[in-house]
Amino acid sequence: MNTGKKDIRSLSRDELREYFVSQGEKAFRGNQVYEWLWSKGAHDFDDMTNLSKETRAFLDEHFVINHIKVDKMQRSKDGTIKNAVKLHDGLIVESVLIPTASRTTACVSSQVGCSLNCRFCATARLKRMRNLNPDEIFDQVVAIDKQSRNYHDRPLSNIVFMGMGEPLMNYKNVVRAIEKITSPDGLGMSPKRITVSTSGVPKIIKKMADEEVKFKLAVSLHSALDEVRTDIMPFNEQMPLAELKESLQYWYEKTGRRITYEYVVWRGINDQRRDIEALIDFCLAVPSKVNLIEYNPIDDGEFKQADPTAIDDYVNLLEARGITVTVRRSRGKDIDAACGQLANKS
Repeated sequence: MNTGKKDIRSLSRDELREYFVSQGEKAFRGNQVYEWLWSKGAHDFDDMTNLSKETRAFLDEHFVINHIKVDKMQRSKDGTIKNAVKLHDGLIVESVLIPTASRTTACVSSQVGCSLNCRFCATARLKRMRNLNPDEIFDQVVAIDKQSRNYHDRPLSNIVFMGMGEPLMNYKNVVRAIEKITSPDGLGMSPKRITVSTSGVPKIIKKMADEEVKFKLAVSLHSALDEVRTDIMPFNEQMPLAELKESLQYWYEKTGRRITYEYVVWRGINDQRRDIEALIDFCLAVPSKVNLIEYNPIDDGEFKQADPTAIDDYVNLLEARGITVTVRRSRGKDIDAACGQLANKS
């Protein structure tokens, strides 16, 4: 609903201070409001109890807080929680809380739909409707932190940008959200606990390196052969593996931080010896590790899980070349919260 009011969270701390001064108030009122919005996660001006009733009424008359709402929550038998998150304009994205014995991770969305066209992913079928604003990304983290405390008795420990959307196609807003999440004035989380996962946008990967971002980088690779990758991820034709590799080498030279490759193995697509050897060559170009991910169907049956022997072959041959590899078993499959399934049933 468009009320014509300005979203107050689009203002910086300095802009809020200046606004209060322009209204004949003290500048520190801007600090108070900023703290309520970002440190305390207030969704209503009436929650700002150290402001007078008159000030709160004045803010309500001129501004709005376009916060998200968890419209539907599903809990998996393994403790995973999937949220259908309603935005201020009625659009829906999904976010997931993933618990393990030692941590709780928020998997957050960055777009409504997705800018890319990966054939194995449910979100890609929605196409991109719009980018999320920084505050909408921030709100997902705040909501999942509350769920982590309520259901797992501990605060959120990690964040991954692996939900709906391609984060690097909404780079500016993603970075602004991370700034709020990591700021002492926001949630104060360490950027080392945040991973941005991309399907591979070489130009933006280089930009990230130049800007010396502190978060971790993961790449959804799935094949190191151009013909295979273009078939399952058609955008690869415009951004081929040679460009991606060069951007990742640039990233490592600038940051000194290794890359994680997310890699699903499918039967009859990338489960042969040549696929493994191509991945090894790609990994040796820049320090990296590989997460082999269990595939989660999205109903049509076109893509099928690889045989366990193919996974074993990947693990054995990668380790033989000194490449760190883990096999990640998906969680939340019973509620369509696993990797690649978001928006499958929404």
